[in-house]
Amino acid sequence: MTAPYRRTSKMLSCCITIAIMTTVHGFSAPSTRRTAIEQIRTISFTPFVTTLLPPPRDAAAAETTPIFAAWNAVDGLNSLDSEKKIVSFDKSAYQAMMNDQSRTPLFEQAIINRLKSAEGGPEGQVVLDLGTGPFALFAVVAAKNGAGKVYAIEASKEAAASARDTVKKLGFEDKITILEGFSTDISLPGGEKADFAIAEIVGSVASEEGAYATISDAHKRLLKNPSDTKSWIPSRIQTYAAPASYSLHNLFKPPEFDWTKLDGAPVRFNCRDEGLQLLSDPVLVEDISFAEIGKGFQKKEVTFIVDGIRVEENIKRFDVEFKNGRIDEARKLAIATANSVSGIALWPRLTLDDDTDINSRHYPDGGHQKSHWQTVLPIMSPEPVAVKGGDQIAVNFDFDVTSEVTRPPSYKISGCVEGI
Repeated sequence: MTAPYRRTSKMLSCCITIAIMTTVHGFSAPSTRRTAIEQIRTISFTPFVTTLLPPPRDAAAAETTPIFAAWNAVDGLNSLDSEKKIVSFDKSAYQAMMNDQSRTPLFEQAIINRLKSAEGGPEGQVVLDLGTGPFALFAVVAAKNGAGKVYAIEASKEAAASARDTVKKLGFEDKITILEGFSTDISLPGGEKADFAIAEIVGSVASEEGAYATISDAHKRLLKNPSDTKSWIPSRIQTYAAPASYSLHNLFKPPEFDWTKLDGAPVRFNCRDEGLQLLSDPVLVEDISFAEIGKGFQKKEVTFIVDGIRVEENIKRFDVEFKNGRIDEARKLAIATANSVSGIALWPRLTLDDDTDINSRHYPDGGHQKSHWQTVLPIMSPEPVAVKGGDQIAVNFDFDVTSEVTRPPSYKISGCVEGI
């Protein structure tokens, strides 16, 4: 199966979102968030900064505001083709994955450790690489470190061809066999089964690349001991979530800008993007163990409490953001933005083995850090909803991760903001 539903999103930066919205007064869609912040100063309609301040908390404080978002894993992304709803990637995207120092070296070490710990030595090990990509990166790591045989499966015709070229150039044709197609349609030659599988098919929402369907099938047919956690790298994938404030959602508002035109496609952020700030501590909302596939939860009810300390820190960060963009009344806008919720942010966490985890955001507080994975933010209301410390954001997570590899997972988050 091909790797990710990630990173080559049609919205590689937050501001590409604006490209599909209504433009007014000659304001064209900016290419970066900073450009968007700077261009807002040139718009001729009446400034709306003062309307963004949180409303007084009196009788309205007891009211609830509904929030909702629903999307498919491929919404806003490029599919393999019109029929097979699997995302395709160019080599630059795969290059970014390979160069991610918070990911690749840890995978490499986990593969080496697994081979070294094998009874009878690495040469007796049959390794399966699901979604090998154009560089056959982890298949090559296994071969270099003594694996007896490596089967590398790739759904993309172009990526599979490139993987064959890579293997040939490196001289591993005798050890690595590239198998083209979906793993659910492939059996290993001679009915062989693998000692362990490498499956870096983890999306920015952990399940969005079809990991559940892929691993469920491999569990039944392709592994010798699929119920053993040592048979999988990673052995567990998770999605964490927290309510978030978003700078551009506060800068660009109806009626001039219509966020509903995203049509469900979430905004995808670089994990270091200061335009998104979390309002509470993260909560685990999706948990899939590859050794116990089918026992992870994909439905959950969560009540987040807006953290007043986070709000105060976020005001400082947004203030810097808006001042750097030369926005008038930056402090007022920073206060309004920090005291608002735009949606529920989601991001992945991987457990490779008993000793190694990979975090796309800082764990456990969800802070910013470098990663090729993105933070996914579904916009859950046409305008940001005003909040303050102590308010409750109660939501239901309903993830249909699907057992069919060519049917993309779907996601629904619904709930309400409750003032105190």
